[in-house]
Parts: sequence; C-alpha cells; structure tokens
Amino acid sequence: MLAAISDTHGTDDHRLTGRTLDAVREADHVLHAGDFMTEPVLDAIDAECDELTGVVGNNDRSAVRDRLPDVATISWEGLTIVVAHGHEHTETALGMLARQENADIVVVGHSHNPTLTDFGGWTLVNPGSYADPRRYQPAHAELDVVAGDVRVRLRSPDGTPISTTTVER
Repeated sequence: MLAAISDTHGTDDHRLTGRTLDAVREADHVLHAGDFMTEPVLDAIDAECDELTGVVGNNDRSAVRDRLPDVATISWEGLTIVVAHGHEHTETALGMLARQENADIVVVGHSHNPTLTDFGGWTLVNPGSYADPRRYQPAHAELDVVAGDVRVRLRSPDGTPISTTTVER
C-alpha cells in the first residue's frame, strides 16, 4: 500500500491518529504533499514510515525547505506518481506537469480539500489534511492494487471511506 498525506501544519509532532496513523505505518511508501511546517514534524512523520517522499509547501520553514524538493516523481506498482504542494500550480500547470513527467497520478495538497479527479490520462489526488482540515473533512489517501489496477481511496482519520477511484495500470 501507498499512503498520501498533506498539510500537517504542526510544530512539534506528526499529529497522526487513528486510521491515518495506521496507514502511514502499514504503507510501503508514504507521500507527503507539503506543509509539514517544521523539521521536528518532518522527522516525526519520517520515523513512522518505511519510506517517505515529501515536497515543500508554502508554509514550510527553511529547515524543511533545505531538505525537500518542490516536486518529486516516483515509480510505484507500474505507475508514475508526481507529488507537488500545488500552491504554485493551476489546473493547467498540473496537467503540463503530468504530461512532462508522463505521470499517471499527480498528488497535491494546499487546498485541504480531499479530492479525486480523473483528467483522462492522469488522476489528481488531493489527500486533504488529516490534522488541519479547516472547512473540509479531515482525510488521507490510500492506494493499493486490486485486480491488477490501482484503487485510490480517500479515508477519514477514523477509517470511513470518503471516495474511491481506480487507475488502470
């Protein structure tokens, strides 16, 4: 399984609880789409993961910015996944990024709004914010292989499914 989280907005710890914490611990790989905010938060999340790929968000302090890229691309289960915070990306720019990286999935944060959108050729995954949802539902994303394809599921921290989509491999 791959887990995607974003917008922790913490100062001291990872703020992970419930199913979100379980998903981060169980995942083979965790993606964080920015706004850890501080280096202790980055370190706390990293300590819970087997493997972490994170990117810089617009609220990350310099110690986090020094350690992470603005955009990261990984290969997972035969798919190419691009991660960016999203604060500098319009829908058009995200589409260009997806094409540039030949991405199947683009993971972004910033808005705190958990969203799955199919753009016909690539899928946008915004895991929302599990710790600071603002006016939206708290959430994270889980990706796993089902019948040969990748199921992307948004879940609340208590584990309740919010929405699901399938990405063909």
